[in-house]
Amino acid sequence: MPTPARPRPNPAPLQLRPFRAVRYDTERVGDPSDLVAPPYDQLGPARARALRRHPHHAARLLYADAAHLAARELGRWLRRGVLRRDERPALYVYQQQRDARILQRGLIGDLLLPRQAGRLLPHEEVSARVVNRRATHMSGLRAQVEPLFLAHRDRAATSAQWMERVTRRAPVTVARTGEITHSLWACDDPEELALVTAGLSVEQALIADGHHRHAACLQLSGDGDSPWDSSLALMVDTGTFSPQLSAIHRVLPSLEPEKAAHAAAEVARVRPIRGEPRPPEPGELMLIGEGRAWSITEPDPGALREALADHPHQWAQLPAAVSDHLLLRLAWSTPDLPGAVTYLHDIRQVTEAVSAPGGGSALLLPALSEETVWDLAGAGVLLPRKSTSFGPKPAAGLVMRVLGLA
Repeated sequence: MPTPARPRPNPAPLQLRPFRAVRYDTERVGDPSDLVAPPYDQLGPARARALRRHPHHAARLLYADAAHLAARELGRWLRRGVLRRDERPALYVYQQQRDARILQRGLIGDLLLPRQAGRLLPHEEVSARVVNRRATHMSGLRAQVEPLFLAHRDRAATSAQWMERVTRRAPVTVARTGEITHSLWACDDPEELALVTAGLSVEQALIADGHHRHAACLQLSGDGDSPWDSSLALMVDTGTFSPQLSAIHRVLPSLEPEKAAHAAAEVARVRPIRGEPRPPEPGELMLIGEGRAWSITEPDPGALREALADHPHQWAQLPAAVSDHLLLRLAWSTPDLPGAVTYLHDIRQVTEAVSAPGGGSALLLPALSEETVWDLAGAGVLLPRKSTSFGPKPAAGLVMRVLGLA
């Protein structure tokens, strides 16, 4: 008689642990709004340089010319009391809102990075060059200034109920970047921590933002028993707070729009659009430049197979794959050189960038749905780089994890 198969045990929940965060001492430095940094993808080089002029801005840690210089700066700030370490380990409720509307609320802690496949799902490819650069910087700084942004689905919603109660008391930090107000509450009471830890039963999460930082942690941790076995992380229940999922558009400064439209017509259907450029619909890309616009749809099947020959078949339905592989590489022979392609999130900024004669071309992409991202990530299919932008992203420098402090 065959031995009955043993049921596989449910995986243990992800471990988001309390830790002693390092934060700006507002009594010494004033309003942290002047010190925290917007998300990485919202900062160009000029803006980063401007922020670094402030003697205590978080951008001085994130965008230093060398990691050892940033580490030296971090050490000075700690010694002088610009930054202070919280006295007790805590989990931190973090809320972002615009005016009276709460955009997102989540929990920041020290996440033990799971090694088992399928626990922490990446959804985009990473660049080995960028991972190495991030690992070098993190290792030299021995700190994390910005958390991984992780999406999960809490069926019981117990953590959401607990966080709702926590936000009724006064926050420990409030900062503002642009139109968004960031509020932070520290939860260091042992009984309260026991309640939230018991209620936070998350077996799987999606990396919404921070793929390169996650990969850098794994690279630094090696075979384990390392401070990089864990990472600063923000966990958000997207069943309670739906993320803003937007596309990332491509700007090609050296590509003439008329020539781009003509070359694209060899591999897809191209139709001129009258009037102002509009956001593309599903299954459509929008080519714009010099005040003109073209709709690009119905890629040629043979050309698309050639462009995506070494990639999963699901990529044929992904806007970034059609954009980057069929058009940029195959039709337009765009060189893989710095500055050949830049990436912007705001359609207005994209339109302004290519509106003048000689300003180049841009491709507007439609946004993917959250379900599509989850389904592909769950199936092990990584999206092309710069496919999606989850938001709002956490501010950098509001909560820091610093290694090696006594």
